[in-house]
Amino acid sequence: MNIDHVATVRQARATDEPDPVRAAVLAELAGADGITVHLREDRRHIQDRDVELLFATVRTFVNLELAAADAVVDLAVAWRPPQATLVPEKREEVTTEGGLDLSRDPGRLRATVERLHAVGSRVSLFVDPDPVSIDGSVEIGADAVELHTGEYANAADSIAADRELARLREAATRARAAGLALHAGHGLTYENVMPVAAIPECEELNIGHSIVSRAVLLGMERAVRDMKERIERARS
Repeated sequence: MNIDHVATVRQARATDEPDPVRAAVLAELAGADGITVHLREDRRHIQDRDVELLFATVRTFVNLELAAADAVVDLAVAWRPPQATLVPEKREEVTTEGGLDLSRDPGRLRATVERLHAVGSRVSLFVDPDPVSIDGSVEIGADAVELHTGEYANAADSIAADRELARLREAATRARAAGLALHAGHGLTYENVMPVAAIPECEELNIGHSIVSRAVLLGMERAVRDMKERIERARS
């Protein structure tokens, strides 16, 4: 579960609640298999202290999302996260708008992957579901790719959704054949998650906003259990 938007609510009032670390504890108790946080350069939601506390309290694992920016990478190297996911960032975006452009400064990405590998972190790249991105991720030295599911989630109709789902399936097959672990995320909800969860190669889904939205009304543990039930049903 991605807990960023628990921190978004907190930062709206610049106070100390709701606490994303407490949210992570409740999510784990409800069956979440890991906790994801995105430490953005502008610190719009998750703060450095949140990450430090999560590393001290999470009992599953922490997936740290970050841009390949020196100051944030320096922190990640010091923290030694079990898993790090490199993502693109723009200051003006509301949320991540697409996958990494691996053709832009691949040397920097490769060097970042090597730094994270040196401290024992498993490294994933957040990429669009296309052959160029999959092949580029192998060349850069990633252990995994997280497929950007935003185009599928935002499809205008069922025909477009089926087309995007086919892209995700093809990319998943290509990634596994290349030796990459396969993750997926962005824009997944209770209504659209099952077809993605059913992709056999997929071993990890990162979902945040939809769960936090339901948690506001029904509570965190119920929201996490509802999502996990859908994922498990799709996998069976």
